[in-house]
Amino acid sequence: MLYTIQNIMSGFIVPSPQIPKWWIWLYYTSPLSWTLNVFFTTQFGHEDHQIEVFGETKSVAAFVRDYFGFRRDLLPLAAIVLAAFPILFATLFGYDISKLNFQRR
Repeated sequence: MLYTIQNIMSGFIVPSPQIPKWWIWLYYTSPLSWTLNVFFTTQFGHEDHQIEVFGETKSVAAFVRDYFGFRRDLLPLAAIVLAAFPILFATLFGYDISKLNFQRR
């Protein structure tokens, strides 16, 4: 169930501008959303080819920015957040493994 919610709120199935405001916190706490932001903006952030989408012509970079909400100026923040996730999980694991003991003696 958690993986399903994370996939829906990652910004790929439901783009971040279309996520309801009371669910947007799931978008920002998902490592997948930050990864997709990095992938899309590095691959398509400078793409100037014109495409026709929803009846209007715009560049690929403008479509990625407007439709998905992936902005190139968030790349440094995304790098920091993506580096912080494994550190956070490793720290939580280390703390939990040292404090929790399920052995009965």
